[in-house]
Amino acid sequence: MNAVSLYQRLPGPGRTALASAHGLRLRRWRYGAETDGLVGAARARETWDPEQWEAWLAPRRRRQLELAADRSAYREHPGTTGLASWPVLDKTRVRTDPESFLAPGSTRGLYQEHTSGTTGTPLRLWWDRQAVRGWYALVEARSRGWHGVSRHDRWALLGGQLVVAGDRRRPPYWVWNAALRQLYLSAWHLSPTTVADYAAELRRVRPTHLLGYPSALATLARLALDGGRDLPRPKVVLTNAEPLLDHQRAVIAEAFGCPVRDTYGLAELVAGAAECEAGTLHLWPEVGAVECLGPGDTPTEGEGALVATGLLNEAMPLIRYRTGDRVGGPVRWDPCACGRRLPALPRVEGRDDDVVVTPDGRRLGRLDPVFKADLPLVEAQIIQDRPDRLRLRVVPARPLDDDDRRGLVRRVRDHVGAMDVVLEEVEHIERDAAGKFRAVVSLVDRGDTTS
Repeated sequence: MNAVSLYQRLPGPGRTALASAHGLRLRRWRYGAETDGLVGAARARETWDPEQWEAWLAPRRRRQLELAADRSAYREHPGTTGLASWPVLDKTRVRTDPESFLAPGSTRGLYQEHTSGTTGTPLRLWWDRQAVRGWYALVEARSRGWHGVSRHDRWALLGGQLVVAGDRRRPPYWVWNAALRQLYLSAWHLSPTTVADYAAELRRVRPTHLLGYPSALATLARLALDGGRDLPRPKVVLTNAEPLLDHQRAVIAEAFGCPVRDTYGLAELVAGAAECEAGTLHLWPEVGAVECLGPGDTPTEGEGALVATGLLNEAMPLIRYRTGDRVGGPVRWDPCACGRRLPALPRVEGRDDDVVVTPDGRRLGRLDPVFKADLPLVEAQIIQDRPDRLRLRVVPARPLDDDDRRGLVRRVRDHVGAMDVVLEEVEHIERDAAGKFRAVVSLVDRGDTTS
C-alpha cells in the first residue's frame, strides 16, 4: 500500500493531523513577515498608468533575460536583446529537461511544484521563496482582497484530490487543514446521494469563500438545487484552473447566493489574473509579460495563443513560454468601472489543443452558449474525433425527450455548421489526472491548422 492509499484509509483525526502538517509547511513557504508589505505594495500599484508600469517592469524583464542566458536550456540563444528576439518556448521542451532551466545544482532550497498535463505526464517546476511569497501576496491582494476575504478566514476548496478511498460510501469526503483554515472537499465523491453530506458540512463550517474548479462547483450547485439542499451564503465563490462557462457561473451564483469570480494562474508562474467586481479579468503585470500570437507566432489582434515570460521566478526563468491556452485577443489597458488601472486579460477561450476546427477552417473554443441553463443537463462535453464529426456527451439532470435531443443537436450545428453531431447520454464524464474537466476535446491531428 502506497503512502496516498495509507493516508486515505486513516481514521479522520489522522487525516486531519497530516493535512494540517502539510498545510503548516505550505503556510511557511507562502507567507512571512514581508507578506503584509507585499500585499500593500500590490494594491498601491493598481492605480499606476502604463508608463509607470513599464518603468517598473523593464528592469525585471532584463533581469530574467540575463538569468536565462546563463542557463543551458537557452545556450543557443545569442544574447539578452529584446524579448521579441527570443524564440517561443514549447511545453515539451520544459517537460523533457526541466533541470536545464535551473542554475547548476540549485534545486536545494527551492519549492518543487508539479502540473498535471492532459497527457498524464506532469511538468516538474521549481520556485524560489521570493517567487512563492510574491505570488501568494498577489492572491491575497486581488483574488481575495477585492472581495473582502483573506487567508485568515475559514474557507473551503473543492478540488480534484481524493481525501478518502474511492470506494468509500459514507462521509466524510473532506478533511480540515487547520494550518490554512481550509476545508478541503474532494469532488470525486460528489453525487445525488452524497450532496446532502457536502451541503451539511459546508453549512457547519460556514466558509467566507470557496475556491474550486468551475465544473466541480457547478456540479455541487446543480445537485444541491435539484435535491433541495441549502448551501451556505459565502461572500464570494472563486473559480480556477478551468475556463468559467456562463451557465456554470449562473448555477453557482444561484446555489450559493453570492458573486462568482474567475481567476487565472499557471504553476509555471508566467501569468496571473483575477476578476474584479465589475466583471473584468485583470492581468497581474508583476507575474509575466503576456503576448497573444496568431499563425506563425506573430502578434494578432484577434484570438490567439497565450505566450508569456515569467517575471517572478528567478529560479526557473521561462522566456516566451507557450502556455497551451488561447485568449480572445491582446492585453488591453481600457478603463474599468472598478476604478483600478490594471490591464484586462481578454477572455481565456480554453486550451490551444482543445478547440473544434470546422471543415471551413474556423476555430471554436468556448461553445458554452450551446449549454444554456434552461437545458436539463448536469454537464456536457464536446469531442471532435474526426474533421467532420463531433460527439456531444451529456449527463442529463432528468431523462431527455426527443425535443431535448433535437434541440441540443440543433444548437451545436448552429455554431459549427455542416458537421455530423452524435449525441451520447452518459452517467459521468471523465476528468483528467488532476480532476479537471475538459469541455472541448480534440482527438484530430490538425496538422498546420494550429497557430
